[in-house]
Amino acid sequence: MGFTTDSDVTDFLTDYITAMGLSDQDPGEILDRYFVPDFEYVTEEAVLDRQRMIDHVRPARRNVGGAETPSLEVDVHDALVSGDRIAARYTLRTTLRRGKTFEAEIFMFGRLAHDGRIHRIEQTSRPPAARS
Repeated sequence: MGFTTDSDVTDFLTDYITAMGLSDQDPGEILDRYFVPDFEYVTEEAVLDRQRMIDHVRPARRNVGGAETPSLEVDVHDALVSGDRIAARYTLRTTLRRGKTFEAEIFMFGRLAHDGRIHRIEQTSRPPAARS
């Protein structure tokens, strides 16, 4: 996967988040499609490497996939590719196993490796902005 257009970022967010959250695919194989082996994924809470992402996916899948009607929605508001940099603002919504809904507006900034896969992502989130 290489990122050359803004729609590549949108496609990545939709495909990657859905595959990691709801599919039965091996998380390592999904990561290898989009990320270099030594990537870093930085959030407010942690710096995740490949193994920590794999470890994080299994309980997340149980929590989302265990819902009576599993759902995961990614609404990309802005996406940008500029050279070896990517950025996006999107809203993530999902229904959790116990019927609760999780929703967050996420701001993501990334750096690409020479082969076009992601080397580093830094992201922060907040509750979604009020809708008018």
